[in-house]
Amino acid sequence: MHKEKLPGDTYKHYLGKHYEVLGVVKHRETLEDMVIYKSWYGAGQIWTRPSPVFLEEVAVEGKHIPRFLYISAKKRCAVEFL
Repeated sequence: MHKEKLPGDTYKHYLGKHYEVLGVVKHRETLEDMVIYKSWYGAGQIWTRPSPVFLEEVAVEGKHIPRFLYISAKKRCAVEFL
């Protein structure tokens, strides 16, 4: 399972839709890591989930599969890391 969620990375939800990770932030009260991600469909709704929930597996027809399957990384250049 791909655990490092970088801005721009693409994931596919187990129900079939694609999302782009915008970032990982801390919840103000609990300090829990939260994944912020944007849908590729409709108006591009922005969502958030606790990181452990984003990365967990779900049972579908008796099989355990990732809730969000890592698809691809954004193409990055060295300037982005300066």
